[in-house]
Amino acid sequence: MNKDYSIKLKDEILSLLDNEKAEDIACIDLAGKTEIADFMIVASGLNKRHVATLGDKVGIHFKDNYEKLPTIEGLASSEWVLVDLFDVIVHIFQPHVREYYKLEQLWNIPLVREEQ
Repeated sequence: MNKDYSIKLKDEILSLLDNEKAEDIACIDLAGKTEIADFMIVASGLNKRHVATLGDKVGIHFKDNYEKLPTIEGLASSEWVLVDLFDVIVHIFQPHVREYYKLEQLWNIPLVREEQ
């Protein structure tokens, strides 16, 4: 895929999550940090049902608009749902789980190696 495609998809997912009342939506540009995706979106749902619904809606949007099947993990427990849209990865958490893992901090801290 190309960067324009990734940006369009990212913007659509951010809008969808906002419309569905996701909370604390954050987007991390992964350019130069990894090759697994161009963007990572992190959001919180109010409870298990809300987290599951958000994950489902993101997956349905992708399937309906891009005619590809996303990979969705975590729907059974709905504490942390991961939706892999190839160039955009979406993480939807219950607030206490998001606080525990602090995923945004992992990607925003530069990796430093000490020279021996």
